[in-house]
Amino acid sequence: MPTQKLSELAKTIRSKNAGVNKITFDIIFRDRDTYESVKRSGALTRKSVAALYRIPDARISDFVEYDPGLAIKFTIYRLVPSGSAGDGDIFGAQQYAPLLDLPVQR
Repeated sequence: MPTQKLSELAKTIRSKNAGVNKITFDIIFRDRDTYESVKRSGALTRKSVAALYRIPDARISDFVEYDPGLAIKFTIYRLVPSGSAGDGDIFGAQQYAPLLDLPVQR
């Protein structure tokens, strides 16, 4: 089976604030076949996201496979509120980078 980077398969990979205490991530696909094959691959699961970001599962508040939007979405709790001392990304917009090279076996 061929392996591709998630960034080669997804139309959009982004992160952004979801209030002051959470960051939400969206991975959106162009077509149903690609979306379904990524879901089947097991590359993007609650467990794999926790491992990729080196966080405990408890920091993931939501993990959703949203079939109508061909999207996989998850939200994590921040360690510190947005904009507070120690916060390195006020808008949460730089947190998606580890997803780009995630290998997906299709």
